[in-house]
Amino acid sequence: MLKSDRIFGVVVVLGAFAYIASALQTPTSFMSDPVGPKTFPVLLGAVAGLCGLIMVLKPDEEPDWPDFGAVIALAISVVVLIGYAYALKPLGFLIPTAITAGILSYQITPRPLAAALTGLGLSVGLFLLFKYVLGLGLVPFPKGWFG
Repeated sequence: MLKSDRIFGVVVVLGAFAYIASALQTPTSFMSDPVGPKTFPVLLGAVAGLCGLIMVLKPDEEPDWPDFGAVIALAISVVVLIGYAYALKPLGFLIPTAITAGILSYQITPRPLAAALTGLGLSVGLFLLFKYVLGLGLVPFPKGWFG
C-alpha cells in the first residue's frame, strides 16, 4: 500500500522538475551577474526535488488522520478566513475582525458568550496595536459611517 509521504514526495519531485524547467526558460539579460538569474531557482528546485526523493525513499510511519468532524471544522475556518479577507476593505477592521475572531474562538471552545467577548476584545486590541503602536493605516469602520 502507498503511504501518504510517498505520494506527497512524488508530488514534490514533479513540482520541482516543473519549477526547474520554468527556471531554465528565464531569459538572461546582457547586464547579468556572473551567476545569472537561473542559478538560484534551479538550486531551489534541486533541493526541493531532493527532499521529495527522500520522502519517497524513506517515508515516515502512516499518520493518524483527523476524523471527518475535524476536517469540516478546518473547512469552515478556511471559508471564514477567506470571507474575512474580502470583508476588510468594505467593512473596515473592527467588524470583520470581531466576527471572525468570535467564530474561530467558538470553534476552539464552544461557549457563545466567551467567543463573542474574545472576538470583541481581539478586534479592539489588535486595532489599537496595529493602528497606534505599529502605525498601520487601518480604517476602523466602513468609510461612510462617520463622514
